Amino acid sequence: MSSGTDLDEHISLLRRRWLLLVGCVVFGGTAGLALMRLSPPAYTATTQVLVTPLGPQEPTNQVTSRLRESLNLDTEAQVAQSAVVAARAAKTLGLTEADARTDARTDATTGATAGATAGTTSGPTTGAAAGPTTEVQAEPVEVTVPPNSSVLLISVTAADPGTAATWSRAYAEAYLAHRRESALTSMAEQQEAVLSKLKQVNAGIDEGIKRLDRLRRTSPEHAIATQRQSVLSRQAANLALKYDALRTVAVTPGSVISQAAPPDTPSSPSLPLYLGTGLMLGLLTGSATAYVRDRFDRRLRTPADVERLTGLPVLSDLSSPREHGVLHDLACAVVSACPGKRLLVRSLPADLYASSLAEPLAVSAPLVVLDGSDVRDLSRADAAVLLVGLGRVTSVEVEAVVRRLARHDVPIIGVVTATDAVPSFVPLLEPRTPLGKLVATGELEPGVAADTTPMQALHQPRRPGKQT
Repeated sequence: MSSGTDLDEHISLLRRRWLLLVGCVVFGGTAGLALMRLSPPAYTATTQVLVTPLGPQEPTNQVTSRLRESLNLDTEAQVAQSAVVAARAAKTLGLTEADARTDARTDATTGATAGATAGTTSGPTTGAAAGPTTEVQAEPVEVTVPPNSSVLLISVTAADPGTAATWSRAYAEAYLAHRRESALTSMAEQQEAVLSKLKQVNAGIDEGIKRLDRLRRTSPEHAIATQRQSVLSRQAANLALKYDALRTVAVTPGSVISQAAPPDTPSSPSLPLYLGTGLMLGLLTGSATAYVRDRFDRRLRTPADVERLTGLPVLSDLSSPREHGVLHDLACAVVSACPGKRLLVRSLPADLYASSLAEPLAVSAPLVVLDGSDVRDLSRADAAVLLVGLGRVTSVEVEAVVRRLARHDVPIIGVVTATDAVPSFVPLLEPRTPLGKLVATGELEPGVAADTTPMQALHQPRRPGKQT
């Protein structure tokens, strides 16, 4: 089966269950909006930090779109999010807890009193005069690096805009302080290593000078000692220059180029995110429900359902207003498809009956219509037509009738669909007048020719309770 056919089947299924699909989509969108209304707002504050190289101790990296000169910004972003920086930021806010509380409450609520601000903190609350301050619990931080830049975006999301701005600034300051401290520690270790090496070289030079005094100038040992003395002197000069460079290098970890300000609008919940997610979930749920409902729903509501679920052809649909030529087309289809002269009409359900007098079908070929009321109808029938009431019968019932007729070798030429009552132009019963009445042997009475018996309907409508 081609993919186009599969797509058409899926679209047809969704078209049949459009009401269920639309209901699920509307419910999903409504649920997303309700969840957005119930979600507490969150505010995001961002501090921009320009990172600069620290000096000769900086490791060398390959220059790419993510690395500028000797800076590895991905590494710096991980450092800014590390537990060491978070602990330093929390410690900084903990040591100045009273100021942090005041700033947070001033940004969050205009006109707050000093007593109220002293009782509300961004972390665990401790009294300023009640002894040593405790460490404030750190807010989660997110650090991003814009492409082709040396800037770190340090963002903090919190329930209070002032708290978010305070923690973002604290993270930026803690990161710069940690980077400066790490650089100074590294430089101090390098200076100590260079100085230790320089002392060793100077000691070797002193020992060489003393040795030269004991050697003759024309001896080979004197020449070797002189050469060694020259090498040590050059090493000492290089180490002295490196030591001076380490002592005079400027440590510039970076600078804050944009301080975090308390945001005016919340960053979450986001209307597009919640509404889009709700609509998508509703669409998926509606599609799945429509497929399940369509698979287990066997009721015949339209002529297309009859052909799709039973496989029987629909000769005519009489549920819609009669169009010109429908009666003639139906008569032609029945007469041409019937292999014999006796046509059995089965109504589903059994109480589907004519509410008015039937109109005779003007056909030239003889055709006797049987309704199954006679015990001999099933054995005499050459073919059968099913009259299906739309919305009142399931495909399971139709399949049961098909199997019953198949056991008696009665072929079904098609289905005629209707609604609440059989329209008057559908032939139902074999005439019960002497003309055309069959004898027990199945033959017409003497003197009556089969080719003169027209297809016609009863002049009396069927009783609702008659078995078909």
